[in-house]
Amino acid sequence: MDTSSAVKIFESLSSGIRLDIYRLLVKTGPAGLVAGEIGAALALPPTNLSFHLKALTQSQLLSVVQEGRFQRYRANLKLMQDLVAYLTAECCSGHPELCAELCPPAACAPASTRKRRSS
Repeated sequence: MDTSSAVKIFESLSSGIRLDIYRLLVKTGPAGLVAGEIGAALALPPTNLSFHLKALTQSQLLSVVQEGRFQRYRANLKLMQDLVAYLTAECCSGHPELCAELCPPAACAPASTRKRRSS
């Protein structure tokens, strides 16, 4: 991930409604929700919801799959994990033992260590 991508994600989440939508979809996990379920859960009118879902989808925070007449939305958890990794890549100046209580070891490990672990 680069700075431009991170900024795009943060801009997309800078709306309280979009943040609520994303958090709701994180809770549902891989099952996701159809648009009507999201609207009902958050008391959003369809036109307002559609606008926000489009923005979240364009930033790749959500994926959408057509299911007959409905569209099912799911949170892109991998992208969020990449964002967290980007933000914590240099945690504690490459000394994760200094901040062990603040974040999990995998997130605080130096970038070079994370790359080796994932290979």
